[in-house]
Formats: sequence, C-alpha cells, structure tokens
Amino acid sequence: MLKKYIIIFLTSMVPLLELRGAIPFSVGFGLPSIPSFIICVIGNMLPVPVIFWFARRVLEWGKDKKAIGGFFTWCLEKGDKGGKKLTEKAGRGVYVALFLFVGIPLPGTGAWTGTLAASFLDLEWKKSVVAVMAGVVLAGLIMYLVSIGAFGAVSAIIN
Repeated sequence: MLKKYIIIFLTSMVPLLELRGAIPFSVGFGLPSIPSFIICVIGNMLPVPVIFWFARRVLEWGKDKKAIGGFFTWCLEKGDKGGKKLTEKAGRGVYVALFLFVGIPLPGTGAWTGTLAASFLDLEWKKSVVAVMAGVVLAGLIMYLVSIGAFGAVSAIIN
C-alpha cells in the first residue's frame, strides 16, 4: 500500500498531471479517500514555493540559451499572457480569479500554472498560496467526485 501512496504523491507533483491525475489513480487503487486526498494535496502544493520564488528567474536565465531558449521563452510568454489576461478580467478580485483558475480542473490550469502566473504578476506570496491551495482543494474534490462516479459506472457495467 505504501508504494501506491508514493505513486499518487509523486504523480500529484508532476506538471500537467498534478492531483488531477493522482486522485483518479488513488480511486483506481482503492486507497482510503481522506488520506489519499491529503497526500495528493500535499504533493501538489510542495512545488509551489519553488515555482513562486525561482521558476521565473530560471526561465529568464534560460531564455537565451541555445538548447532550452525556445521552450523557456514560450513558458515566459505563456505566463505573461496568462497573467495579464487574469488581471484584466479579475481586476481587484485577482485572488478569487486565481482560486477559480486553479480550482477548475482543466488542462493547464493547476497549481503550477497558477503559481507561475502569481509570480509573473508579482502578487502577494501569502494570499497567492491561500488562493492556490483553496483551488487545489476544489479541483481535488471535483476530481474525486468525477473519479468515483466514473469508476462506479465502469464497475456497474462490468458486473
């Protein structure tokens, strides 16, 4: 069982998959809901400080490098564009918008992207973490409900 917990923990740290991929794994593995959910949230939030404080600096440093410059430039442009769009639409409610952005489980809208956008916008650290964490919890709940529904439907069809 420990191996399964390690798998969902590590999966929840991976960009693009995050806990949106880890929670269906935990349901598929038959792991207990609450401990699995907590492990997925912790795994998803663990990279947030590194992303907030260092990702932008690393991207800025690497944008001129031959092998990685194109990808790093793309990441910078995407982060800048997403941040501006978020600010324009949200105005003073930027933290609520950040929460909703992270909380709606669509590809490219997780903790990694939300934290990077907060970094690009020079948002306040504590408020950004609270908004991202609340969004991660919302996305996790949505994914959990979808997962138990999907696995329940498959089980009903097979049996």
